[in-house]
Amino acid sequence: MKTIVYLTLTLATAVILSSCVSGGGEAPKVGRPSDWNSNSILTGKPQGTGLNELVNREAKNSTGLPVNALLWRASLDIASFVPLDDVDTFGGSIVTEWYVPEDKPNKRLKLAVFVLGRELRSDAIQVRAYVQTRKGNGWTNVGRDNALSQKLENLILTRARELRAAVISETSN
Repeated sequence: MKTIVYLTLTLATAVILSSCVSGGGEAPKVGRPSDWNSNSILTGKPQGTGLNELVNREAKNSTGLPVNALLWRASLDIASFVPLDDVDTFGGSIVTEWYVPEDKPNKRLKLAVFVLGRELRSDAIQVRAYVQTRKGNGWTNVGRDNALSQKLENLILTRARELRAAVISETSN
């Protein structure tokens, strides 16, 4: 009895899948996937960009990092005094762990650095410095320290200019 049930379920599944794949009478797709039309097998509606197209398009348009390499390197250099938690090269973001300065044990700091563009410009870098203070055994959010954020942005821009000057002097020699 179990064998008949399994056989029936298997046969029914095969029939259903074969009707979905063939699209109700169309010939099955053969050849390279890039030659296929971009209609969904299940709905028959047009699909978005295929993975193959996306990879090829990115390979054609890509010139390396999707963000300014000098700003990215400078951001890593400046943020390196705090242990890094999450680094996303393609998104251009760096998030640090909480850091407690030795001279201020009741205050801790977390940085989020965003490289926003491919050009070395002041509006292509954004730093957010989050601050917490110790209350008893826990930590309380104080908010963002905008002055520290601005100082860190300026340090990153200065470091990026230094890196650019070093590259220019190396290539001119």
